[in-house]
Order: sequence, then C-alpha cells, then structure tokens
Amino acid sequence: MARPAPTAARQGGALMAGLGTRQTVSSAKLSNTYDRRSFVLGSVGGGVGVLLAARMAYIAIAENEKYEVEAESNRVNLSLIPPRRGWILDRNGAPLASNRADFRVDLIPERLTDKDRTFAVLAEVLELDEYAVRDLADKVETSPDFQPLEVATGLSYDQFAAISVRLPEIPGVIPQRGFSRFYPTGPTVGHLIGYVGPANAEEYEEEANPLLITPGYKIGKDGLEKQFEQELRGKPGARRVEVTAGGRIVRDLDTRADVQGDPVRLTIDGPLQDYAARRIGLESGSVVVMDCNTGELLCMASMPSFDPNSFSSGIGSVEYAMLREDERVPLRNKVLKGLYPPGSTVKPMHSMAFLQAGISPDEKIVCGGGRRIGNRFFRCWSNHGVVDMAKGIYQSCDSYFYHFAQQVGFANVANFAKSMGLQQEFPLPVTSQFFGTVPSPAWLRERHDREWQPYDTVNASIGQGYYLANPLQLAVMTSRLATGLMVEPSLVKSDKPRVFKSAGFEPENVEYVRRAMSDVVNGPGTAGRARLPLEDILMAGKTGTAQVVGLNISDGRSGPWKYRDHGLFVFFAPLEKPRYAGAVVIEHGGGSGSAYPIARDVMTFLFDPVKGLEALRALEEQWGGTAQERLTRKYAAYAAAAGEDVPPAPTRDEEIFDRVEAEARVAARKPEALATGSVSSRNETSSGVSGPPDAAAPTPSAPTRDVGAEE
Repeated sequence: MARPAPTAARQGGALMAGLGTRQTVSSAKLSNTYDRRSFVLGSVGGGVGVLLAARMAYIAIAENEKYEVEAESNRVNLSLIPPRRGWILDRNGAPLASNRADFRVDLIPERLTDKDRTFAVLAEVLELDEYAVRDLADKVETSPDFQPLEVATGLSYDQFAAISVRLPEIPGVIPQRGFSRFYPTGPTVGHLIGYVGPANAEEYEEEANPLLITPGYKIGKDGLEKQFEQELRGKPGARRVEVTAGGRIVRDLDTRADVQGDPVRLTIDGPLQDYAARRIGLESGSVVVMDCNTGELLCMASMPSFDPNSFSSGIGSVEYAMLREDERVPLRNKVLKGLYPPGSTVKPMHSMAFLQAGISPDEKIVCGGGRRIGNRFFRCWSNHGVVDMAKGIYQSCDSYFYHFAQQVGFANVANFAKSMGLQQEFPLPVTSQFFGTVPSPAWLRERHDREWQPYDTVNASIGQGYYLANPLQLAVMTSRLATGLMVEPSLVKSDKPRVFKSAGFEPENVEYVRRAMSDVVNGPGTAGRARLPLEDILMAGKTGTAQVVGLNISDGRSGPWKYRDHGLFVFFAPLEKPRYAGAVVIEHGGGSGSAYPIARDVMTFLFDPVKGLEALRALEEQWGGTAQERLTRKYAAYAAAAGEDVPPAPTRDEEIFDRVEAEARVAARKPEALATGSVSSRNETSSGVSGPPDAAAPTPSAPTRDVGAEE
C-alpha cells in the first residue's frame, strides 16, 4: 500500500496541533471578567451618584436660601406700597394739601399686549371721552416703557370692580386702592403749593429709587411740593401676596404699613389766602400780606391760576390748551415771577431816602403841572401848586420827586431802595423768584453801555423806566417803611421768636411817612375809596400806576386789555401800630383804582371776616361764582368748542413751566422799551376800567385823560 506524501502529512499535523492548543473559557473565568467590568461601571455610577448627592446637598444646604427665595418668588409677589405724603398745613393747622382715599387705575406701557383693546376697555368702563383716550395714547407712545401712567383717579367702587374682573384681557393695567393728593381750595393755592406727578426718566436716573417707578407714587413737581419733597415723602410699605402661575392673587400673606411723611406747617393763613385769591375776581394780579412783627407771609395769592388737582391727575390736552391760550397767563406765579414798574408806590420810600439824605420834609416846591430840568419840561399828572413832602406823597405829585431826586442824586436813592428790599432775592423755600431792577448810573453803564441822563432820573423817581419789582418785594418794602425795622419774610412756621434790626430811621421820620400814607387813604389823597369800613382801624397806603405802552398806542385806561396800565397799591394797618403790610398788583387794570379796593376788602376780612365775606359774596354773584366754579365752567365751554386741532399737552410737566418762566422773563423786559425817553405821568386818582364794580363804594366818574409829555 502506498504511503501518504510527506507535505500533506505535515499540514494535517499542524492543523491538529493548532486545534489542540485553543484556549478553554471556564465559568469561573467568565465570572471574574464580569465582576471586574461591573466594578468599573459601578464605580463610575457610584461616583456620579456621589457627585449628584453632593450637588443636591450643596443646593439644599449651601444654596438653600437662594433657591428658597427663587421658589418663593414664583409663589409670592412682593410690591411696594407708596407712602402717604405729609400734609401741608396753614398756620392754624388746616390742610392746604392733604391725602384722600380713592380707587385708581394705572398702566405700565411695556406690559401692554393689545393697546387698542386695552384703551377700548378702559374707555368703556371708566367713561373716558375721546380727548382723554387720545391723551392716554400719546402718553403711552412718548413715556418711558417702565414708567407707570395714571389713567384715572377718584373711581367709584363699581368702576374699580369692573376693571379688576377684566384684568386677564387687559394685561399691564393696574387697579389700586390707595391715597391721592388733594388740594381742598384748588386754584387759590395752585402757584403757592404746586402739585405732584409721576417721576420722569431724568428724576429716576438721578435717584435710582425703585419707589419712583412704583405705580401710584408721585413726587413734588412744583412749588412747595417740590421744595419739601424729602420731608413730605415718607417711607414705603410692602405687601406680600401668594399668586398662581398666571399671576392671579390667591391670598395676602403679609403687609407692612407705610410711614406717612412729615407735615409742613406754613405761615400762610388759609382763609385769608382763599379770600384774597377769590377777591381778585376777574382780574389778573396778585395779593401779598405779611405780618410786620414776625415777617410771616400770610397770603401769596396769584390769579388766575390752575387747579393743582388737575395737574396731579395728569393734565389733558384740552385743559392745557385752555390755560396756554389765556392772555392772562394763569400758569405764571405773579407774586414771585411778575415784574412790574412799581410806579408811585415807591414815592414814600423815596421820601424816606430824601429824609436820610438830609432833605427837610417842610422844604417846598411849586408844581405848575410839571418841572423844568435843564432845557426840558417834564409834566406832572396835575397842577398841585405848593407841595411839601407829605403832599408829594398823598397827592402823588411827580414834580416833587423829579426835583429832589435830581438834588439827592439817584445813585443814593437806588442804594436806599435796595436796602428796602427791592432787587432782592429772599431766602424762601420757593423754586425761583425774579428779583427785578433798581436802575442806577453804574447799572445803566454796565447793562446798556450808556451814561445816565436827566430823564433817567425823572423816570426812576416816579417808579418807571428801568425800575422793576415783584409784589413780594413791594410788601417787604412797605413793612420796613411802616416799622422802621429790617423785616425779613418767612414762609415756614417756627416757634422761635424773630428779632429784626433797626433800619436806622429817625422815629419822627417813620411817623411822618406813616401819616402821609394815611392821608392817601383817610385824608385828601388819591385813594379815598380804600378807607376801611371799620370804625377803629385806619389803613395807610400808596397808589401806583405803571405805564405799559406809550401814549401814541393807548391812554392806559381804555382799549385792548394788554395796553392798559398796571394798577398797584401798597398798604399797612393799623396806622398807629402797624401789624400787617402788603401789596396788590393788578395787571392791565387801567390804573390804581383796580388795586386798592381789593386791598381794602382783604384787610377788612383780616380784621372782620364776616364783613369781608359779605362784600365778596356780592361780587361773586356778579362774576358768576367762585374762582373754582368759574374755572370749571370755562373748561367745560372750552372743551365743548374744542376740535381735533387741539395740540397735545407737553409730555413732561417741567416743559410747561419752563416755557412759562421763559415767557415771564421776556415780559419783564418789555418796559425797557419805554425807558429810553421820559415816561408820561399817570393820573393817580383814576380807577381801573377792566375790573368789576366796587362792592363797597360807588364808582366815581372817570377823570379827564392826563396828557403828560415832555416839552
């Protein structure tokens, strides 16, 4: 038998040998391998578990407070409660600005989802007219998105409830129960107290206080509300409520009450302030009354005015247009920012300057209808004959003052006038005050780059030309003349007694000027109708008529209102021991006859309120109601006549009063146009023609027109 080939045999042996050496896998070996892998995976899993547990422990322990706060914030809402503002009180503790509980609605522009729908619902529920809706839309478009906007205040409970139940369909609308600012006497304190309103973007950036953007919170924007903002502000409260995921309130959790701001007590006599403002009536003007013993300001009335309740609620375009277009400028504070030539009201003060310069009160001149100075003849308003100082005051003889102002030198008179309070800014808590001008050779050289001329002395000697003063300065001047003391005005009530230094007048000179001013009212002077209807009290005073335009335009007593002369009157009472002093200025009243009846009635009210109110009620029946009632009717008539062409109100209240102040500065410079030549003297016995009839005395026949002019 043949043997197999060697090569094949080797290959088969190798195959058998390979099969014989294959590794055998036992169950023990597989178990060990699985255990190792399980350990690795378990270690990794355990490590991850430890890390997760450690993280959870860190979150639960180390960051417990953080996440607790976040969780709580999802469940609980915290909101600030606007603090109630402190009250502004008069000298007797009666409120001039207070708070009243009300229902209100605000909205935050950035939270609105459907503006048209929101406006439609608000108009339907709150009964907003088309002008109010348009104003609201304008405010939403122009205001910062974060700033809460007031929609309406003083809502009924039904309106408040109707808005509350419809909140899901009008996101961004915030109904609130709270307090709103309230001014009981409305426009009679508008310029004095000011008003409140929401903080604007600039105010928020300056203070960065979250309270300023809290819905319903308002800050002082003008007047004393602004000056005493920090004292009146108070401290906010807080409210914690549980809410659903959709933001609906479930329940109240906790409330921290707000702390009301501190009250501010003024020297103002509330009833007197209200009476004086109402007594101005249909005129445009101001009344200032102060206590000569303490310097306390009892009255600072400026009319016509605005209702601060309207501004605090957000003035609408129609009401703003009405105020803006009124030629009597109800937005201007005429007490502090009304500058007028003082006219003859400075003649008693100039007389005291003459006495201080050594002029004898018995020295006389002859007034032949005027006075020749150099080669020019300057007319007086009448032919007064022989005139001494007393007659120069009570008959208001221009010739007397032309003469002695030249003799003394007006630079000396100007320095004395400044010491009496003219061209002076007083340290009062007011936003601003215009301090006017007392002209002098040095001032004229610096301001107009020309030398002083004789006609400059003529004009200034009778309170015309470049001479400008505000009513507060005239009142201070009168109090210093009446008392011989350097009385300083104050506006905040203090229990500390005030002592004023002497003005350096001789007692007999003070008495002389007092008597001459008494004769203006109680003797053969120019204001007999100013005599008080009181048996045991005499009031002294001085009339003044300030020329506005030249005789070539108007005689000052007729024609367009803006061309008529201003009427002025300064006064003090009682005569023997002056307690009160003040000033009345009536813009374009046609002469001093428009001013002194108001002073008479105001002082009558101060001494005998019943008698004063009787006179006022008779006048208000003729005028058509109180100042508030007339303003309300005027607005209703204006709104009824207004169309779509009514321009929107400025988006910031500050813009309104910036414009008013700029216009006041321009108006104050208008008299300078008359100062480049001699100013015509005015008849001091004339009565105003623009005002209402006098309630306490018959109206005399108008005097003949004075045609004073230089030759």
